[in-house]
Amino acid sequence: MADETATPAADWTFGGRPEMPPHRTADERTLLDAFLDWYREGAIAKLEGLTQAQTAQRHVPSETTMIGLLHHLTLVEGWWFSQQFAGEDERAPWNAVDWDATPDWEFTTARDLSVDEVVAGFKAACDRSRAVVAGASLDDLGATVSDERGAFSLRWMYLHLIEEYARHLGHLDILRELTDGAVGE
Repeated sequence: MADETATPAADWTFGGRPEMPPHRTADERTLLDAFLDWYREGAIAKLEGLTQAQTAQRHVPSETTMIGLLHHLTLVEGWWFSQQFAGEDERAPWNAVDWDATPDWEFTTARDLSVDEVVAGFKAACDRSRAVVAGASLDDLGATVSDERGAFSLRWMYLHLIEEYARHLGHLDILRELTDGAVGE
């Protein structure tokens, strides 16, 4: 019988994304890691085969683009894992942004970046996130309390990020279909 508790390393190759994470009976942490990695891989896969110009196309009135969404998810990874959970300082380039003056900065600047550059930044952010929580318990609390709701557990953060990724992958599905007709899962 296969060891269903072992967590495989993320497969960052384009294409060939499995239908769902392979674990169905594993422990809670393995399942949360597997689902979050599955969504991370899905975000990259949505840009597969597209040019930079295609990923930067605006199909909606907002600044939302495919490449902008992946850049946004790079910001989200650092914000939640490194800053909010680990209490680290914000990293470049995010620490130099005047968010009040440019609230859509990650979307507008992504249009001028190559797909490879944004994917590499996203992968690096995901790798840092995994390292931040490698020895943490799901019951561990984040180092930062950023609002009136108070502390949050790593478990809560995983669930929140899975929700955020699921929402944005839906956006990416729609934008991809509008871009080249490819239909998402």
